[in-house]
Formats: sequence, C-alpha cells, structure tokens
Amino acid sequence: QVRLAESGGGLVQAGGSLRLSCVASGSTFSIAAMGWYRQAPGKERELVAGISNSSTIKCADSVKGRCTVSRDSAKNTVLLEMSSLKPEDTAVYYCAAGRAGLIYGFQSAIVYWGQGTRVTVSS
Repeated sequence: QVRLAESGGGLVQAGGSLRLSCVASGSTFSIAAMGWYRQAPGKERELVAGISNSSTIKCADSVKGRCTVSRDSAKNTVLLEMSSLKPEDTAVYYCAAGRAGLIYGFQSAIVYWGQGTRVTVSS
C-alpha cells in the first residue's frame, strides 16, 4: 500500500502562482509514475501534470507553459508549480501514483489517490 499526503493549495489571486507538494509513503517501490489531477465543480477529473520514473514529463494542454512538475525520487515527493493562475484553474487537486500511463491522462493507470487539496483562484 502507498499513502499520498498532499500539501499546498488555498486561495490565490488570478495571475498568481501555486505550489503543491505530495509525499508518498509505504510500498513506494511499486510506483512507476506520479502526478496531479484536478476536478473542477461540475466537471470530470482531468490530468494536470505527471512525471514518470524515467523523468518523462507531461503537462495538460490547459496548463502548458504555466506548469512545472518535478520529482525527488529519494524523498518520494512530487511537486507541482503553476503560474499565471486563472479562475478556471479553481478545482480540487489530487496527487496520483501508479503506472506510467497516468502521465498521459489514463486514470486506469492510477493505483493510489491522495485526499485532494482545494485551490481557489479569485478574479
């Protein structure tokens, strides 16, 4: 089993930035990739960004150019930094871990989910 603990989030003004951190604990040897998904009110959960063990990085088109994702494998931590935030970035952001396919948006590849952290971008 793997436990994912998220931190960061909160209320941010439009144009600002955010930094989310996720620490994995437990049987982390089973993780091939980690990433972030989000779910806005009334919408489906979607990929934000992901990074594989081989350091392949994917950012969703909706955040491309504003997204930085990094991973410290020694600390089992994945970081998401987003800039130029927009009101439409408002969502609950979930840390995800599992197979490599999750970095391409395949939620079937996600084995573990964090509890989620809310991000609200005010205009």
